[in-house]
Amino acid sequence: MPDIDGVKIKILKVHQDIPDADQPDIKPGFLMEVLRKDEGLLKKFGQTTFTVAYPGTIKAFHWHKKQADLWFVATGKAVVVLHDLRSDSPTFGQTQEILAGQGDYKVILIPIGVAHGYKVLGTEPVLLFYHTTESYNLENPDEERIAYDDPKIGFDWDKLDLSS
Repeated sequence: MPDIDGVKIKILKVHQDIPDADQPDIKPGFLMEVLRKDEGLLKKFGQTTFTVAYPGTIKAFHWHKKQADLWFVATGKAVVVLHDLRSDSPTFGQTQEILAGQGDYKVILIPIGVAHGYKVLGTEPVLLFYHTTESYNLENPDEERIAYDDPKIGFDWDKLDLSS
């Protein structure tokens, strides 16, 4: 699937901890830099939120008129599905799939006007952190919804393998 105009993907570098020879039964962890101000991925900071979803869950679609999102799948695996709703975009009407999460860490910038959602793959829950350029406004939320199975997008969620 083609890349949608304005979507940016940053592949994260995993820095493995060094095992402790005195504690051979303890598995070392790792560290990753997720977001840096000097990269310019997020032009403005609104808030950070996280959500948990369980295997097989589909959370889709929604989009924003005023805010961009920056997504990071910290645990589990998900396929992120984007659909360009911007009539003035060179990729209007196109869909993009991005595999993210355990073993495939990345940050995904989702521009204003691009519908987005995801499906949890595998057997582990997904913990998704997202940073937005605007704070959530309960009285006037910037969130438009489209059904996950809307024929205008026509995405086949069933083709995604849960065992991935």
